[in-house]
Amino acid sequence: MEFLFVDWLGTPAWFWLAFFAIVVALTAFDLGFLHKENKEIGIRESLKLSIFYIAIACAFGAWVWFVRGPEPGMQYFTGFFIEKALSIDNVFVISLIFTYFAIPAKYQYRALLWGIIGVIVLRGLMIAGGAMLLHQAYWVMYLFAAFLIFTGIKMMFADDEPMDVGKNPLIRFISTHMRVTPEQHGEHFLARMTDPKTGKAVMAATPLLLALVVINFADLVFAVDSVPAIFAITTDMFIVYTSNVMAILGLRALYFALAAMVHRFHYLKYALAAILVFIGTKIFVADFLLDGGKFPPAISLGVTFALIGAGVGWSLWKTKAEERTA
Repeated sequence: MEFLFVDWLGTPAWFWLAFFAIVVALTAFDLGFLHKENKEIGIRESLKLSIFYIAIACAFGAWVWFVRGPEPGMQYFTGFFIEKALSIDNVFVISLIFTYFAIPAKYQYRALLWGIIGVIVLRGLMIAGGAMLLHQAYWVMYLFAAFLIFTGIKMMFADDEPMDVGKNPLIRFISTHMRVTPEQHGEHFLARMTDPKTGKAVMAATPLLLALVVINFADLVFAVDSVPAIFAITTDMFIVYTSNVMAILGLRALYFALAAMVHRFHYLKYALAAILVFIGTKIFVADFLLDGGKFPPAISLGVTFALIGAGVGWSLWKTKAEERTA
């Protein structure tokens, strides 16, 4: 049993094993028990599942707080809430992707499961790459911080033009180099079709597979913001990865509620922009104004929570007023 206490990336192995056990159990319970059959998820069920996932994530954070101490606990919650807020943009893009490929609602939940599994793996690789860079040279952190500030300012003044899924270069590449069926084939990612040239039955990708690939590609784009943001909070690999994954796991459940009312969060982007600028700025404040001391985790958590709360409240109030005026 000694291997359970072996240090792995700064954290005992049993911590990691416990976390992965929770992830596997949640995924198996969700897919194998709650959703044995393909069906459309209503807003009420989506909200109930979201509350369940958020409760699990908060309980895990409380466990981290209790076992490892207040500072790692606050860092976990700060990272979790930032990733959760940033995932709202993911929901909007995923909704556009499903609409573009005309994916029926009853197949979207299972497709999101495989998409999120892919995201968990890809985020792990990006986080590992970021950690490797920081280990080699700390000045990379200043690049992360400057990038977050730049991204936040750019987000604040960006136009609200929707993403044009059809112009995605990945779609053009797959469509050019792979056979793609024009029609849906249920929950299948591959299906047989007749080759118009040879008349033989061949395997081809379905629109559901294209949607899955584009969703994962879109998350890589979003991760360019979110991964530096969490590294700006802490370089503890366990906190970085677990806060990311816990936020992503609940995204599948939250998607169906947010997709139906994503327009109500139109003004949340200003709060997210302010959070990115704040997270990037505090790196320079800690290193140059606090003489390399740590920026208080309690202030980071408080400011993050306050900005998200204010952004959600303002967005709901503002869009409600606009609807009333219209």
